[in-house]
Amino acid sequence: MPVAVTVADGVDASTVVPALQRVGMAVDRVLDALGVVTGSAPEDAVAALREVPGVAHVERQRQVGLPGV
Repeated sequence: MPVAVTVADGVDASTVVPALQRVGMAVDRVLDALGVVTGSAPEDAVAALREVPGVAHVERQRQVGLPGV
């Protein structure tokens, strides 16, 4: 499942990546300037992602498409 992790203010996004990976997130991008880490994680890992020190918010990403496109 695609997820976006928002890092707490004052925390360098790249510093939380190892902990996110340990709890099951496959990291695709680290957007330090935005304080966001994107990637994918199993549904049952979302709660653990929220508990990682330095994480402010975890959002499940939804894919939106148009019929026939």
